[in-house]
Amino acid sequence: MAEIKDPENTILLELKGGTVTIELLPDVAPKHVERMKTLARAGAYDNVCFHRVIPDFMAQTGDVANGNMEQDFNIRAAGTGGSEHPDVPAEFSKLPHDRGTIGAARSQNPNSANSQFFINFKDNHFLNGQYTVYGRVISGMEHVDAITKGEPPANPDRMISVKVAADA
Repeated sequence: MAEIKDPENTILLELKGGTVTIELLPDVAPKHVERMKTLARAGAYDNVCFHRVIPDFMAQTGDVANGNMEQDFNIRAAGTGGSEHPDVPAEFSKLPHDRGTIGAARSQNPNSANSQFFINFKDNHFLNGQYTVYGRVISGMEHVDAITKGEPPANPDRMISVKVAADA
């Protein structure tokens, strides 16, 4: 497990294989960081599936409206929703979309990010300046690499639990 320097800005993401520790970047994207912490503290991310997992690209999750595998789950609807909170405006930065970075998923509108996010499997620099980077995996990337692939996966993996380290 990685050393946690700032528990208030660290996410513990529990997957089937173990814990993924994510360092959030509030100095880079404060609104996106705040949204993730709000949803984590509400338990909204718990049991939400990875609905779009593309080999050598990224794993996408976070549809708290339609992705909870314990509440009227339909994989076809997963990825179409967000949360009850308003969308978050883009917070683009010079940070590259490197392996293990967390990016805000959105529609064509740059200011449409809400609850969905993706974890880059590799350096995806073609995304730079187009999607907000607001965190990075500091340990447990091997568990991310093991997420079941598919668009959508036939038997999707889920985020078992998502917690702010300060609360764990």
